[in-house]
Amino acid sequence: MTVAPFLIDTHAHIDGHDFAADFPEMLGRAAEAGLSHIITVGADLESSRGAVDLASNHPHIYCAVGIHPHDAARVTDKCYEVIKQLALDNRKVVAIGEIGLDFYRDRAPRDLQEKVFRRFIRLARELALPVIIHDRDAHQVVMKVLREEKAAEVGGVLHCFSGDLQMARECIEMGFYLSIPGTVTYPSNEQLREVVRGVKIERLLLETDCPYLSPVPHRGKRNEPAYVGITAAKVAELKGLSLADVGRITSLNAKRLFSISTTGESAQIAYRIRNSLYLNITNRCSNRCSFCAKFDKAEDFMVKGHYLKLDHEPSFVEVLAAISDHRNYDEVVFCGYGEPLLRLDLIKEVAQTLKQSGMKIRINTDGQANLVYGRNILPELDGLIDCVSVSLNAADAITYARLCNTPFGEAGFNGVLQFLKEAKKHIPQVVASAVTLPGLDVDEVRKLAEKLGVEFRPREYAEVG
Repeated sequence: MTVAPFLIDTHAHIDGHDFAADFPEMLGRAAEAGLSHIITVGADLESSRGAVDLASNHPHIYCAVGIHPHDAARVTDKCYEVIKQLALDNRKVVAIGEIGLDFYRDRAPRDLQEKVFRRFIRLARELALPVIIHDRDAHQVVMKVLREEKAAEVGGVLHCFSGDLQMARECIEMGFYLSIPGTVTYPSNEQLREVVRGVKIERLLLETDCPYLSPVPHRGKRNEPAYVGITAAKVAELKGLSLADVGRITSLNAKRLFSISTTGESAQIAYRIRNSLYLNITNRCSNRCSFCAKFDKAEDFMVKGHYLKLDHEPSFVEVLAAISDHRNYDEVVFCGYGEPLLRLDLIKEVAQTLKQSGMKIRINTDGQANLVYGRNILPELDGLIDCVSVSLNAADAITYARLCNTPFGEAGFNGVLQFLKEAKKHIPQVVASAVTLPGLDVDEVRKLAEKLGVEFRPREYAEVG
């Protein structure tokens, strides 16, 4: 199996006896599988100290310190002080965890579990560190405690996420990440697969929880960090992404949550998703859509793990140079973090060059270019563009104005309709799309697209960004 590079196992327990006999070999297998980092997580004082020792001696290992809810009855004031000092004394401690509630095993009284959980969240807030949450059969109480203790101030991750899609969305609304373990490969675990399909990958992490929870086909055997690649492959399948996409996006998520340096980050002009090459040529937009990730500060100009905030609008020479670094893609798509047709002249120049190589070219647009330029620009794209995908997003002008914040008022929606009609005369494939936002009647948008005589594609809200 080919594994995406730069995977991160965000939750492992590699400090104990399970890996004592073959620790160097285990790390070697992880490196061969494409792992760039491992986060080893403490579950009590001993393993927290062990996690710190490993992180101190291996550049690519980071750690978390905390006490598992199973041991809540044995937690004393001294324990909190030890965990606090470990975090203060070691720069590679990136979180407090794992902490939380376990109402499945019930190895400690539930009231004591909750008391300890709350105090560790307060400690994490004091130290400004994210939390790694253990939640087993305690969903409602976990969510209650997270809200009451203002855990969103530091954020964190629900590791080995076991809730349903509704809970997943509530966690994400609070600013938390969800970590996906090897159990996503288990035939009976359709609920977790539904979660993966139903939320944005920008809020997912990958983990092994090794030596536990080995994925298929290693189920029943010792788990290890290298197997995170199997989980990544399943997530890629469920999201319709490439393995490289999943590795890149989830690793960036982990680095951001745990403040692991991402040096050298600069905006990309050309970036690959699946087997399409996207061209990012402007940050400017006609609309200010309510669902656009550009206006979500948490995403910070990221699309599928690619940083797209340009510091200048690239020239024709710069765009061609960016394209030259990529090979073997199915299509070129003008679609960055702005409205590409605002740079109509550049699109025509680049498209003419690409067409000489037989490239298939698509434009993703808000459909308001004719309003912007005060003329019908579609004849200028005739013979250059193979497909245009237009964000219709509504079946009436009032809904469109509310969702898309068009600067053209009611004329904005009508302009999109006219653009779609005119596009059929000049571009072989015309698609109208709509984001499946809560409360939007997607079927009505579909009917409108069919009435206009164009294809329709719903875009899951989780796909946006």
